[in-house]
Amino acid sequence: MARAKSVGSTRGGSVLNPAAIIVVCAVGLTILGLTILFSASAGFEQGPYFYLKKQLIGVALAFTVCWIVSRVNLDVARRYVWVVAGVTLVLLILVLIPQIGIDVKGSRRWLGIGPVRMQVSEFAKLSMVFCLAHYLAVIQSRLGDLKRGYLIPIGIVLVFAGLIILQPDFGTAALVVAVGVLMLFLAGAKWRYLLPTIAVVVLGLVVMVIHNPNRLRRITAFLDVEANKQGGTYQLYQAMAAFAAGGTDGVGLGQGRQQLNYLPEAHTDFILAVVAEELGLWFTMGIVVVFTIIFIAGIVHLRRAPNLFQYLLVAGCLLLICLQAIINLGVVTGIFPTKGMSLPFLSAGLSNLLLMAMLIGIFINTQRSWPKAGLTKSSRRMQEVMA
Repeated sequence: MARAKSVGSTRGGSVLNPAAIIVVCAVGLTILGLTILFSASAGFEQGPYFYLKKQLIGVALAFTVCWIVSRVNLDVARRYVWVVAGVTLVLLILVLIPQIGIDVKGSRRWLGIGPVRMQVSEFAKLSMVFCLAHYLAVIQSRLGDLKRGYLIPIGIVLVFAGLIILQPDFGTAALVVAVGVLMLFLAGAKWRYLLPTIAVVVLGLVVMVIHNPNRLRRITAFLDVEANKQGGTYQLYQAMAAFAAGGTDGVGLGQGRQQLNYLPEAHTDFILAVVAEELGLWFTMGIVVVFTIIFIAGIVHLRRAPNLFQYLLVAGCLLLICLQAIINLGVVTGIFPTKGMSLPFLSAGLSNLLLMAMLIGIFINTQRSWPKAGLTKSSRRMQEVMA
């Protein structure tokens, strides 16, 4: 970490520019995603160019959104934090209304006009991070209080997560809670408050899964993939077959078979399986390494945060990228039960692509605006966590 401080502490001409590294990694993953998406679209009845064209349009929009966010004055934007939170919560409620929200496979997660659809929960992630970072920075001198330092901020997290669960989307809700709790920890919340919260949330998720027959079947099927390969673990079984077929070197671009109507959602949640089959183990491990580099570069970048608000905002953005990647990688490799969650920058999907563009835009924004500075109290907390 001492080395990180020496190379990441100058403003514009540092030897190591953490935000630039994150941008390069994001661009590289996006290009790989476009390549694999074209290959994964080979068996689609709409034609091999259908999803590629949609994703290219999404990339163009994402570039524009990223540029806009990178130029926004965060201190000015902070004045409207409660407006942003309010609008997001209203949209999350609208999604639940049958005449308004779009139902796909039993989940009501989208709003749309014509062919354009928006998954509101994707933007709710950033809205929660923005809102929580602002609130914790405002009351930073009272973080030890039960009400102001714990009950109110955890209430903010649970309101967002609760509305997302109602869609239902357990995976995204769990991600929101995980990011919120980690932000509370980084801000300095007390362990005696956080540990019971984690226990209650885990217990609550277990109870909801037990009382949801579909989710319970998915969990029990996950415990025996081979026996349930024609049912609840069909996707996972086909993904594992793709990994086995790819070996270390892969079968070659466009030569994979799993996406040819064998592996559902090959272009979204399970795009890593297509990478594994066509490009092999080394490319697959390379993706893991790239996300690790993003995480390390993000930590180096956080050391220069000028105040608690911007520290927590960027930390939340970093957690949204890395935790989502961990969940997707875990699902595709069979570590976690099957859960629909995109792989950042690679999976098809406009909403998640735009969210990732906003997160990268915040990294670029803060790289430009943060002055040369020593470690903040919160930066030291992150350093202690990583030690």
